[in-house]
This record gives sequence, C-alpha cells and structure tokens, in this order.
Amino acid sequence: MRILSGTPRRTRQPRAVRDTFTIVSESVLVGVRDRSLQRPDGRVVAWTEFGDVDGLPLLRVPGTPGCRYSLRADRTPWTQRHLRVITTERPGFGASSRLPGRRFREPADDMAAILDSLGLGAVHVIGGSGSAPHQLSFAARHPDRVLAMTVLVGAAPPTDDEIAQMIGINAEAHHLVRKGDLEGLHGLMEPIRTAMLEDPNATLREVMDRAPDADRAVMADPQWQAEYAIATREALRPGLDGWFDEGIAIASPWDDVEITAVRTSVTWWHAPKDANCPLSAAMRLVARLPNARLVQFGKDEGHLAAYHREGEILDELLARG
Repeated sequence: MRILSGTPRRTRQPRAVRDTFTIVSESVLVGVRDRSLQRPDGRVVAWTEFGDVDGLPLLRVPGTPGCRYSLRADRTPWTQRHLRVITTERPGFGASSRLPGRRFREPADDMAAILDSLGLGAVHVIGGSGSAPHQLSFAARHPDRVLAMTVLVGAAPPTDDEIAQMIGINAEAHHLVRKGDLEGLHGLMEPIRTAMLEDPNATLREVMDRAPDADRAVMADPQWQAEYAIATREALRPGLDGWFDEGIAIASPWDDVEITAVRTSVTWWHAPKDANCPLSAAMRLVARLPNARLVQFGKDEGHLAAYHREGEILDELLARG
C-alpha cells in the first residue's frame, strides 16, 4: 500500500466539469443562515440552519475535515420532509474557535449548547465518517437530547490489520499518533491542507488512493464537487489546527466516549469496500452499543455510498423516535 506523503499531484478538471461546478457552487449556500454563540470559556461555536424554523429539527454532524457548510446542493430531500436542518461545526474549523487538546466531550457539549440557544429539546441526529465519536459522545452525555441517531460510514477504533486496509493518509496518521510523533503528523497534514485549499477535488481524488470505483463515480459528480469544495475550503481556511486536533483525537483511544451509555436508537450504515474505515471495525463498535443495528450498503460500495440515498436514510431515521 502506498502511504501518502508530501503534496499530492493536482489533476486538471475537464472544462465542462469546471463550468458546471461554477454554476452549481453559486447555489450551495442559498437560503443557508449562519449562526454562532459564545461558550463560557470564550470560544465561538458556529453552525448553519436551513429550512423553515417551524420545521422538524435535524442535527447534522459533519465528517472530517468538515464545517457548517458541509451541505447538500440538492436539498430537495430536506424540503420534502419539512426539515429544519442544523449543521454543526467543531473547534478549529471554519468560524469556530480552536480548543487545543480537545477530545469528543467538548464538541458534544457544544452541540447541546446550540440546541439550548435555539430552544430545542430532543432532536434527530445524523452524521458521517469522523462525526461518529462526536455523535456517540453527544448521545452518551446528553441522552435526553436525542430522539434517534444515524451514523453513516462512521470512524471506529481500528486494529493494526484494519489500519493497513485504510487510505494512505488515515493509515499514516494512526501510525504517527500511536508513536506519539505529532510533529510528523503535522508534517503529513500541512501540505495536504495547502493542496486542498487550491484544488479540493483533485486533492481528494489523490488522497482517496484505495477508494473503490463507486466512490470515484461520486467524486466525479459536479454537484458533489461543488459541495465538497465549499465545505473543505471553509473548514481549512483558518489553518490546520482544527483538522490536526481532530486527527489526534480520532487516532487516539476513545476513552472519553462512554459507549455503553449510548442508549438511544442507532442505525449505522456502512459499506464493505470502505477504505476510510474498514467494515470490520464498524461492526465491532456497533456490537458494543446497547441499542444499535448495522445496515450494509452494496458489496461494491465505499465511503461515499450514502450520497445518493439521502431520502431513504432520512426516512429510516425519522421513523425512529
């Protein structure tokens, strides 16, 4: 397996894709409301809202690196279900203040504070990839705030054999954190951040070096590219710190997440060919959750399998709780 290091090469997009991207990108943030609050420690916590304020609240927790602009350009599945969609942001990403040394409990408490500021009680919660430990921490620490939860291709603590199955950057990041080489982790991530700011989609294609063809088909979709570019540039705009801190937390033991305290209903969707987080790691974690089930996508699908199933996934979530 090739381990990613240095700055990934950039792939020039065909003209037709660039033109479509420009058109679509202009609409990604239409109707999106930027919000923020200040926490007792002085930090700013930002989020976005979309939809009628009287709609059914849905708390969305973005993956890594993600931010409050980690949104769908096609929000028809949201409007059809009359949802008020609240997309969160974690420390150090986008407009949210950094919190050095943070783990998962702090972003979980930030999510509860967002709900408090909006006058909301229990809500449905959904997120994917690097959101998984943050979602589980939220459900464990604030069980009265979760009606039901969905995790999409979530991160899970891996074994050494599972790390070897991951895309290069994830595998090397886990090795560096386990060795305590945080300087090496910074050196791995900084040139990738620089490349992502310049060309998020070409860089992602390079980073996803073990992704199956199904993932590559999603990454070639101009609408998906528009969403990803806007979210990634905003997430990494303030610097590397948010992504760096989160990388350390995810690759370290999840000892501040009380897994057995997650009593809420959880549906965890995963894909057999997910090269960001192997299916076996997800299965092992789901087995520890008191009230969870794992649903597998198709046998040839990977980390981006949920993209074209938004309506189906939302209906399953909203039917619980």
